[in-house]
Amino acid sequence: MTSRPPSVRASNVRTQKTKQPSSGARRAAGKPGKSSVPAWRRWALCGWLMLALWFGVEAARLPDVGALRTQNPRTTALMEQRVEEALETGTKPRVRQSWVSLGAVAPHAVDAVLISEDARFYKHEGVDWTEVENAFEQSVREARLGRGASTVTQQLAKNLYLSTDRSLLRKGKEFLLARQLETHLPKQRILALYLNVVEWGEGVYGIEAAAREHFGVSARALSVAQGAMLAAMLPAPRRWLPAQRPETLRTRAGVIIGRLEREGRISAAQAREAQAELSRFFAAPPTSGWVAEAS
Repeated sequence: MTSRPPSVRASNVRTQKTKQPSSGARRAAGKPGKSSVPAWRRWALCGWLMLALWFGVEAARLPDVGALRTQNPRTTALMEQRVEEALETGTKPRVRQSWVSLGAVAPHAVDAVLISEDARFYKHEGVDWTEVENAFEQSVREARLGRGASTVTQQLAKNLYLSTDRSLLRKGKEFLLARQLETHLPKQRILALYLNVVEWGEGVYGIEAAAREHFGVSARALSVAQGAMLAAMLPAPRRWLPAQRPETLRTRAGVIIGRLEREGRISAAQAREAQAELSRFFAAPPTSGWVAEAS
């Protein structure tokens, strides 16, 4: 049998070798390149890392809230902000505040504030995630920002240390501070601080000053209807003033009285009396100014 010349066989061998990829090339071909990782995942990871770093830095810079166990703050971030706003408009700053203990406040007025602002106050640890979830679902359902979900502790943190802006960074600080407050202070102390620093009108801070400013009585002497009206003011304390008799305030106060009765905080007779007082109060014409502060 005739064999092919050696040069032809050598040429065929070289051709076959060039067609087979090397083992290194096969390994490289089997590995996915960096471009196979979606860009959005890389950005999401960077975002989470930056957020974690931010929280770590802010947590290290938090104020010491431990002193609040026994000391009442002389001023708050909100008070200072309102003073600056007044000075910017050429108005003399107005500050009315009188510190009182929880025992010096009518119990139904305290209950009205909790029912209105934070019904699960004694069940959460600073942030009510159930309420946050409900508020988020409402926002999605209505395609707009729904009700707020801030707890009393969060509102206290904002009043003491932060501003009134609604940025996400401010909200993050509020979460951290609320957790600090819940860690270092008992619930009753948090509630007492809140009731003494929360805004209740132009230059009016705390429930004692509010009771005297709007109704001419002490916080201890607040009626059920008056306590409900003060609680109803809190979402807009400088707009929903009792002296102006806004219908929104009447509606909210009536709802709060109904909830107080349903939850057993007041009797049916007290609820009827409070609703009647509410009707009489709003039947009167609006007044031009605030009730004079009682001596």
